[in-house]
Amino acid sequence: MGSGQFQRHSSCAKCDSSDAVAVYLEDDDRLSGYCFSCSTNYYNYEEGEKPKEAYTQVEPEAVIPVSGLPYGTAAKRKISKKVAEMFGVRSSYDSNGQVDTVYYPYHKDQEELGSKVRSMPKTFRFQGDMGDQLFGQQNFSGGGKRLVITEGEEDTLAIAESYDQKGFIYPVVSLASASNMKAPLAQREWLRSFGEICLWMDADKAGEEAILKLAKICGYDKVKIVKGKEKDASDEYTKHGFMEVNRAIWNAQPYNPAGIMSGESIWEAYRDKKEIPTIPYPPCLSVVQDKLKGIRQGEITLFTSGTSIGKSSIIKETVLHILSTTQEKVGMISLEESVGYTAGKFIGMQLMKDMSTGDTTEEEERKAFDEVFGDGRLILLDHQGAVSDGSLVDKIEYLALMGCKYLILDHLTIAVSEGVEKLTGNEATDRMMNELLRICNKHQVWIGLISHLRKTGLQGKSFEEGKMPSLDDIKGSGSVKQVSFDIIGFSRDLTSDDPIVRSTVHFSVLKNRFSGVTGSAGAASYDLDTGRLTSINAIKEDF
Repeated sequence: MGSGQFQRHSSCAKCDSSDAVAVYLEDDDRLSGYCFSCSTNYYNYEEGEKPKEAYTQVEPEAVIPVSGLPYGTAAKRKISKKVAEMFGVRSSYDSNGQVDTVYYPYHKDQEELGSKVRSMPKTFRFQGDMGDQLFGQQNFSGGGKRLVITEGEEDTLAIAESYDQKGFIYPVVSLASASNMKAPLAQREWLRSFGEICLWMDADKAGEEAILKLAKICGYDKVKIVKGKEKDASDEYTKHGFMEVNRAIWNAQPYNPAGIMSGESIWEAYRDKKEIPTIPYPPCLSVVQDKLKGIRQGEITLFTSGTSIGKSSIIKETVLHILSTTQEKVGMISLEESVGYTAGKFIGMQLMKDMSTGDTTEEEERKAFDEVFGDGRLILLDHQGAVSDGSLVDKIEYLALMGCKYLILDHLTIAVSEGVEKLTGNEATDRMMNELLRICNKHQVWIGLISHLRKTGLQGKSFEEGKMPSLDDIKGSGSVKQVSFDIIGFSRDLTSDDPIVRSTVHFSVLKNRFSGVTGSAGAASYDLDTGRLTSINAIKEDF
């Protein structure tokens, strides 16, 4: 094992572990490594190297006699000599009387094979052989009611010390490292001889991964998870005392694989869902609001219609409504519009004027701009005409991380055709929809998604002649309509000679996961002079 300064955990070329190698910076600026999973030493470590020449198996470092050293560990750990002696932990001291090295012995049965050596503050190496037992296992015969497994030797000592305060030290052992499953695999029969196995891993990613591996080895029927107030058991003991350590173990909860819920956890999920903020749709969608009962964070709403029917106008009405009725941020990705064009449309809608006439002053435009964009809550993506670098999903998620609780993607067809690398057709659509659902659930955001329609045949009316779309008309794979929580379709007859008919947009709720109510959902009139939509009572039933 390396004797230099610890740098990071990395992958092993021999056993294919993703993080079992501890990488050290040696005095000669060489990177060395030691794999805690397969015991491979790297004289020169280079990440990603796969050929056999990338590693060399060397003999274990000779055991330096430590029998003359006193039992104990660093004073701040508050471990008694009794507990240190029970586990065979010894320390050496510097000229100032401070612990400079700690030796944690590993055994085969009762024979000490070697030690994990910690040079203060946190440089590790191994001398001798690790064997295939867990740290501390030699103290316990097996077959008891409960076993606690920790991620570090000091955590094991802390739990033993806490047990000793109550008068008896119950079985507790440690992994050599979070990624080293060699000993648990070899000792599976011994582990399963206990009635329950409590896992107290560090509260970090490595600890979470260790829990997944140990649960499989020990058996889901045996495993419970311990969670303390601190990162690990040692910190729990030094900061809060033995009672908190014991209490955490007593309160250990049965292990449930990710996504498996029962009892109170389901009730909590229900209550969390009830508390998700809901806001109404804008007034121009009043009948849609009656059916869908609002815009809910954590859901995806799909807006779909033929070309030039008014999807972008409806979306912008929705954005302005969110800005005027909440204090939340809105992130908008308009892949068919430049940032300047989108800003101009919002300015015109805020002024309620037709910007194409040129009748507005710069002062008026600036005032309207400040009203819409001035507080920084409306954030636009400058895609510069392309998203083919495959980073669109990352940018959408970044908007969520910036605090945008409402996201607009206009539109799905371009996002799929250019934003998903190496995939085409339905595969690309499925990937995009799954990514949007992941972002939606992970960050509890509402995503307003615009989708185009398939081309109609030669029979019957076209969408531009006022045909209302159905679910089967939505362009893309079935995942578009399956993943979307709600789907709103609109229609408008662009060919009518009657200006009133030509400017009337009809709505229909095609899917409604919340209440199940679908069907005709009112209409709105588009005013060319103001660029705004107004709800009207007339509902055209004969689409």
